[in-house]
Amino acid sequence: MTEPSLSVSTPADRPPAAPADRRPEPQAEADRIEAERIEAERTEPQRTEARRPLSAQRVIPLRHPGRWIVTVVVLVLVAQFIHGLVSNPFYEWSRFQYWFLRPVIMNGLVITLEVTALSAVLGLVGGVLLAFARLSRSPILRAVSWTYVWLFRSVPLIVVLLILYNASALYKTLSLGVPFGPGFVHFNESSLATDMVVATLGLSLNEAAYASEVVRAGVLSVDQGQHEAAASLGLPKGYQFTRIVLPQALRAIVPAYVNQLIGLIKGTSLVFYVSLLDLFGEVQNMGSTYPSDIVPLLMVATVWYVILTSVVSIAQFYVERYYSRGALRTVPPTPLQKLRAAVRGLRGRLDVIKAVNG
Repeated sequence: MTEPSLSVSTPADRPPAAPADRRPEPQAEADRIEAERIEAERTEPQRTEARRPLSAQRVIPLRHPGRWIVTVVVLVLVAQFIHGLVSNPFYEWSRFQYWFLRPVIMNGLVITLEVTALSAVLGLVGGVLLAFARLSRSPILRAVSWTYVWLFRSVPLIVVLLILYNASALYKTLSLGVPFGPGFVHFNESSLATDMVVATLGLSLNEAAYASEVVRAGVLSVDQGQHEAAASLGLPKGYQFTRIVLPQALRAIVPAYVNQLIGLIKGTSLVFYVSLLDLFGEVQNMGSTYPSDIVPLLMVATVWYVILTSVVSIAQFYVERYYSRGALRTVPPTPLQKLRAAVRGLRGRLDVIKAVNG
C-alpha cells in the first residue's frame, strides 16, 4: 500500500504578485479628469442654487403633460373649424360682405335695438316692483307676485307673443273707467296694439318675471347683520336701502341681469312671428326672396348678434369691476392687464426652462 505524496511549491515556482501601486494608463486618467470637469460644470448651477436661501431659490413649475395634450387637441379642433369657415365655398363670404351693411339689414338691426332697450327698461321696472311685492309683508301682494312669476316662467315666450298678437279677437275695445262699471275713455285695441307695442309688451312681461327673481335674490344676498346694524343706528328705511343694502345687492344683481339682457337680445328674434321685421325678420324675408343667399344671410345675423352680446358683456365686466370695490382687496384686472401678466408669466417660465437645461 502506497502512501499519498504531498507536493510543496517553492517560492521560485509561484507567479510574481502584481505591484500594489500600479498606476492607470495616462489616457484613461485624462478621460476621467475631463469627465469630472464636465460633470462639475453641469451641476455647478444646481449646487449654487441649493446653497442659496429658500426664499431666494427659483421654484420649478410642476409638469402637466395632460394639460398640454388637451390644449393641443383643442387648438387642432379650432384650427379645423376656422379652416372650414375660410375654405368652404358654401358660406359665400362675398355675398356675406354684400349683405352685412345693406340698408334692409340696418333697419332690422335698429328695430332689434329699440325692442331690446324698451323691453329691458320696462322689464326691469316691472321686476323691481314684483320683487318688492314678493318681499313685502302683505300676503296678497306676495301671492300675486308669486303667481305672476310662476305663470310667465311656465309659458313659452312665443306663446305669450302670439296670444297678445291675437288679443283683438278677445277684446275688441279697451276702456278706462269705474271697475265693473261704466267706462269713460275707450280705445280700439286693433289700432292701439301695433306690432312694435305687441312685441315690446310681450318681451317686457316675460322679462319682468325673471328680473324679479334676480332682484329678489340680490336683496336677500345682503347679510342680515347689515340690516340690523343700519336699524340700530336709527337710519330711515329709505336711507338703509339706498346707501347700505342696494350697493351690496347690485354686486349680485348686475351679473345675473346682464345674462338676462343677453338672453333678451336673442329673444327678440321671436318678434318676427308677430309681423315685426327685426334683424332676424329681415334676414328671413331676404332669404325667402333670395334662396341662394340663405347661408350668407344667416351668417350676417349670427355676426350681428355676436357683436351685440359682446358689447353687453364688455359693459358687464366694467360694471362688475366698479361694484366690486370694497368687497375685494384689489379690483379684478382688465383684459389688457391679464394679457400683459400672461406674457410676463410665459417669459418667466421660458427663462426657468433655459436655466434648468442650460
